[in-house]
Amino acid sequence: MDKWEYKTIKFKTTGWAGGVLDETDFDGELNRMGFEGWELVSCFDTNQGHGASRDVIAVFKRKL
Repeated sequence: MDKWEYKTIKFKTTGWAGGVLDETDFDGELNRMGFEGWELVSCFDTNQGHGASRDVIAVFKRKL
């Protein structure tokens, strides 16, 4: 049976009402994690209110 380890990373958004994600930094971090053998399994945002995103959460896994 395969065994996995998991890692969660939180990316802060910016902007007056939130919801602005620096895509260059986000892509860079996703690529770095992939290079280290992590696979992205889920990505979602947390709601700040009125449809704006507060944080973006990325969940990764890799075999032990």
